[in-house]
Amino acid sequence: MVFALDISYWLTLLLAVPAAGLLVRFFIIQHDCGHGSFFKSRATNDLVGRLTSVLTVTPYEYWRRTHGMHHATSGNLSRRGVGDIDTLTVKEYLAPPPRKRLAYRIYRNPFILFGVGAHYWFLVKHRVPFGLPLPWRQAWRSIVATNLLIVAAATGLTAAVGFGTLLLVHVPIVMIAVTIGAWLFYIQHQFEDAYWQDDAHWSYHDAAIKGSSYYILPKILQWFTGNIGLHHIHHLCSKIPNYRLQECLDSIPELKHAARISLSGSLKCAKLALWDEDRGKLIGFRQLTPAANAA
Repeated sequence: MVFALDISYWLTLLLAVPAAGLLVRFFIIQHDCGHGSFFKSRATNDLVGRLTSVLTVTPYEYWRRTHGMHHATSGNLSRRGVGDIDTLTVKEYLAPPPRKRLAYRIYRNPFILFGVGAHYWFLVKHRVPFGLPLPWRQAWRSIVATNLLIVAAATGLTAAVGFGTLLLVHVPIVMIAVTIGAWLFYIQHQFEDAYWQDDAHWSYHDAAIKGSSYYILPKILQWFTGNIGLHHIHHLCSKIPNYRLQECLDSIPELKHAARISLSGSLKCAKLALWDEDRGKLIGFRQLTPAANAA
């Protein structure tokens, strides 16, 4: 990409697409290390996870902790709010005053969710250890250490190619990768026939099979995303590394009948925003009754 600058910046931007795909794949490696599944050795998982966090700009310990909470509470209406995308029920959405409903509509707008909001979370929120579900010292240690490593890496690259060149090359990669990552995390649990239950009726097994998607991607995209589209298998057993997920799917035919979502069909899910407890599915704002929309 640096060499391409001498030819055309459009060529540099074109190369940013596969580079962003590789960054997403690095994130999956960090993700697996956090689950202790990428290597047999915990020490090796932690070392590679921390080093990879410099590329993904995502503090390793912080992500590991919040993502573990996500696995333990996914699809549980009584335990929302950590490591997931905020999702209200229809009743919860209609109860507060209009200004709060407007704030939720803005939050669930795809431009915010996959654009501004996602970039704020990864690039800004991950830089400061405030309001995070970690002990204070652990939060400071994880986030500040990651920040220092990022600064050291950026300083070395600036010395090698110049600060302006670094921005021209790296910013597009990060922006594309963050958007892809936000979309993947969204589509893994935000689809019409998803699974949400209160704590008394919640089941870990059902949350994995019914509430985690089997995102069917072309093979090249499946490689770049580290098989994370086989998310139902990952939630069934997070100790399975990404490079074994396809093998599991091929070995157990029943897993192929989980919540299947095609690439084209997934685009329709972007409009979903509310869990309708009466209908047992995710709906969009336009699917609310006329009276509810008027309110």
